[in-house]
Amino acid sequence: MSGNIRLFSILVLIALLAVFLVQNTAVVEIRFLFWVLAMSRALMIVLVLLIGIAIGWLLRGHFSNRHSSS
Repeated sequence: MSGNIRLFSILVLIALLAVFLVQNTAVVEIRFLFWVLAMSRALMIVLVLLIGIAIGWLLRGHFSNRHSSS
C-alpha cells in the first residue's frame, strides 16, 4: 500500500515539475558585472536552487566541523 502512495506522490511531483517548466519558458536576461546571460526562467530558478543547496551543504559542513573541534 505504501508503495502505491509513494508512486502516486512521485507522479504528482513530476506533473507539477512539468507544469512549472512549461509555464516558465520565457527567456530572461541576467546581468552580472560585465557579463550578460540569457536563459529560460525555469533553468535559472533550478540553477539558483542548486547553488543554494551547495552553499547550504558547504556551510553545514563548515559549522559542524567548527562545533566538533570546540
